[in-house]
Amino acid sequence: MSRFQRRREPGEQQRTTALELFYDLVFVFAVTQISHLLLNELTWRGLGKAAMLLLVVWWAWNYTTWVMNELDPESAAVRALLIAVTLVSLLMAVAVPEAFGSRALLFACSYAVLQVGRNLFLVLVSDRGTIERERAERVLIWLAAAGVLWIAGGAATGPARVGLWLAALAVDYAGPLLTYRVPGLPTVDISAWEVETSHFSERFQLFVIIALGESIVVTGATTAHLSLSLSRVAAFALAFLVTAGMWWLYFSYVARVAERRLELAEDRTKMARDAYTYLHVVMIGGVIVAAVGDRIVLANPTAQLSSGEIAAVVAGPAVYLIGLSLYRLRMAGSLPPKRLLGAAGCAVAGVVGAVAPALVVSALVVVALAGVIVAEEEAARRRRARGEPSPLERLDTAADSR
Repeated sequence: MSRFQRRREPGEQQRTTALELFYDLVFVFAVTQISHLLLNELTWRGLGKAAMLLLVVWWAWNYTTWVMNELDPESAAVRALLIAVTLVSLLMAVAVPEAFGSRALLFACSYAVLQVGRNLFLVLVSDRGTIERERAERVLIWLAAAGVLWIAGGAATGPARVGLWLAALAVDYAGPLLTYRVPGLPTVDISAWEVETSHFSERFQLFVIIALGESIVVTGATTAHLSLSLSRVAAFALAFLVTAGMWWLYFSYVARVAERRLELAEDRTKMARDAYTYLHVVMIGGVIVAAVGDRIVLANPTAQLSSGEIAAVVAGPAVYLIGLSLYRLRMAGSLPPKRLLGAAGCAVAGVVGAVAPALVVSALVVVALAGVIVAEEEAARRRRARGEPSPLERLDTAADSR
């Protein structure tokens, strides 16, 4: 075991530290950079760039979260590691707007150094012959292989760069699914990675807040630089309600129920990998696109939008609802029909956008989100009236009966 391993007392809940919140500030900036890039290039090509950059930024943050879930946050060496990771992450975020241009090598090198350096630390501080050392070595091999492709892509140009980076991204995202198998070395079971539930789920909840915060910043900053009219004030209110609706749909009870399910799961590590590492980025992407849509509506509330602009306004909330539905499917084994209907309602708003101004499209998106919230709250009210336990209460009862 590493001498920097987090010490866990039975029943003790670990929470996010102030240094981890400091680290998160870099990703507030990174998310802003990605949303601005998409806004400035609202095409399929721009969407592809933004999606790839989001996947890279997410993977950098996600790996650090897994590592910090097991390391002792009070250790000076661990704190130094996280500060160094924060610095390199900031360099990566700075390069985002020109990641496919003049700062491609800075972006690629920053990401590769971040990934490889973090895991090299784990290899060096883990005792030989331990499971911690074995898994760290296998992850390092995968990250180093991906890092070579990232740096080669940064040095290349045109289609070659994109091809190399797509290959690197495939290596990065395949690693956890294949539990970092390396030919010639024994396989490490996924259970070798332990998850401290309270800290782990809280970290991912905080990233959702980071993304929602970007929507709030975009709404406020855009409105502050525009003249106010009745239509723009209405657009401002609708943009806020879209963000508030997305917050409600995740934090009203989904986050708490999911955390409890993760805590009680027999395959906790696998569930954490699927529901948090992979599926949360879908929701984050939806929030970022929604922020871009909010800015478009604020700029031209009474204008009829282009097809690309309409897509940004309705696709963000729709993708967010689909992400929430997939999250529910992985955590509970069932799809929430109300949220899928809400996503369909957003699509209908997009169709109406072909003949209606931006303000109407935004209002219909708010109606779709509000409809999901009202339907779910009404279902909960009826359940209480029948004397039935809530999902969280059922989980607690199941846990007590074990």
